[in-house]
Amino acid sequence: MKGFMKKMLMLSGLFLLSWLLFAQGCMSFRKPDADEKAEFRQAHVELRTGTIKAYGKHIHFTETGSDSLPTIYFIHGSPGSWDAFAAYMKDSTLLKKFRMVSVDRPGFGYSDFGQAQHLDIQSLLISPLFKRLSNHKPLFLAGHSLGGTLVIKLGADNPRLFSGLVVISGSIDPSEEKPEKWRPWLYQTTLNYFLPGAMRPANEELWFLKKDLVLLEKDFSKITCPVYFIHGTRDTWVPPANVAYGKNLLVNSPKIEATMIPGANHFIPWTKFTEIRSVLLKLY
Repeated sequence: MKGFMKKMLMLSGLFLLSWLLFAQGCMSFRKPDADEKAEFRQAHVELRTGTIKAYGKHIHFTETGSDSLPTIYFIHGSPGSWDAFAAYMKDSTLLKKFRMVSVDRPGFGYSDFGQAQHLDIQSLLISPLFKRLSNHKPLFLAGHSLGGTLVIKLGADNPRLFSGLVVISGSIDPSEEKPEKWRPWLYQTTLNYFLPGAMRPANEELWFLKKDLVLLEKDFSKITCPVYFIHGTRDTWVPPANVAYGKNLLVNSPKIEATMIPGANHFIPWTKFTEIRSVLLKLY
């Protein structure tokens, strides 16, 4: 019996060690720029990549399309990276109308991977990119999930800069957030090391989000451009009630439009490409 228990303990220890080593490198949701450029070349699209430094941090971004056109900035959710919007950046119809830039949010992709930040810091770090890439053409923002939350914050922090915001399955209503009090037990303890790849910063920022959404409420009135909501009616991760919340607070937006997709869940950027593209094409 003692021999059996000893073997079981050894096997358990080896399993935990193996998982710990595996977790450091898996589920990073990112690929090297060279690999991504090769994939875009197969679609006959040139992918340009770059990194800026802002307040001592790095923000990595990718770009397609002519720099003489209006620009859509894409902001991914949690976890994820810029390539959540790769299909849009390759789309020939969108490329005729827009330059498209997709950003690795702080803590994800190649923007200081693993270092989660609150919404206000994410906005502070990303905002210099708009000036760096400015071509004096109209600018638009589109973000999914927590990226949709950040779209609201970026729009409020950069008044009169954007000509339109697109919030896709955005989490913006603090009352719709589940308590999830288990999250600090993960990121504040050694259990954090057992979370794979991008799940570590995702877990941390999703806990930050509970308070960040309360602070975000005052920012809605600062937005003075059109806002377009796109949401699935069966989104159980971010309930559709978030749309009504946003519409009530956007008191200074000249136009608010909501596209509710029947039967759709939270993953509409990938499952409802045509519907989302139709909204993007209306921006300009």
